[in-house]
Amino acid sequence: MSRLPHLADGPYAPPVPARELTVTAADGARIHVEVHGPEGAPAVVLAHGWCCSTAFWAAQIRELAADHRVIAYDQRGHGRSPVNPAYGTEPLADDLEAVLDATLAPGERAVIAGHSMGGMTLMAAAGRPAVREHAAAVLLCSTGSARLVASATVLPMRAGRVRTWLTRRILGSRAPLGPVTPLARRILKYGTMGPGSGPDMVEACARIVHACPSRVRHGWSQVLDLLDLDHGVRELRMPVEIVVGTADRLTPPVQARALAAALPDCVGLTELPGLGHMTPVEAPDLVSGKIRALAATYIPSARGERAVPVEESA
Repeated sequence: MSRLPHLADGPYAPPVPARELTVTAADGARIHVEVHGPEGAPAVVLAHGWCCSTAFWAAQIRELAADHRVIAYDQRGHGRSPVNPAYGTEPLADDLEAVLDATLAPGERAVIAGHSMGGMTLMAAAGRPAVREHAAAVLLCSTGSARLVASATVLPMRAGRVRTWLTRRILGSRAPLGPVTPLARRILKYGTMGPGSGPDMVEACARIVHACPSRVRHGWSQVLDLLDLDHGVRELRMPVEIVVGTADRLTPPVQARALAAALPDCVGLTELPGLGHMTPVEAPDLVSGKIRALAATYIPSARGERAVPVEESA
């Protein structure tokens, strides 16, 4: 059994950041931020999902930080960001806006990648000035904008009121997850990962998820249950690419297809056969490659060009 919050070695062990800082959001929430890679390099911002932490992006940070400045932060109550009583999509947007303002220079553009609740954070913040100023392009991994509980296929039964009711009870449970045991790994793999996920992937995700406090897991489950960010999708006016696993039980491909249809500028939808909800862990090279390609295409400094100030490009 293990209570360590993350792996200590291997591709899913979190790299040591070049620097760390604490950002204060609009309501006073303190957000832990890590910065990896060389100063002045093209910027990438990573927003993790429900019950996760910056450790979730270990493989992407390790690959991209060689020639990108990678900024990762812990959502409030997750990882090293203290628990805060404010739950909701507006606080998530506040936190992202505070991180962007604190880590990017005026007019600096970045690729912002969000997984699951991190993608929802982007939808909630889509109309915020900091996102409009700094987001050159967006990658949405395994996420959705509304009707999450009704569309989830965690339970192998016909869609309808009964499945939705039972799914709500499971995802919103207040029960502590306890240590990472063989049974806990099997349950987590079934619910969040594809059948072909390797033991190292399952172990990495299990340690991260089990480290999330039960009251935080429950509090954010209520937000996800009532989520309605369809309006935010339409405000994501920058180029957006989507990645989803065909075996995703939490945000199945129907969610990704709805996003692709609603986005003003969807530049790609990739459905990964047999993969589950944890795509950045299950397909690390592909997700890192998508982020790298978006940076090379949409960030002038990644192509060696002069960055055009936002007011000039309007």
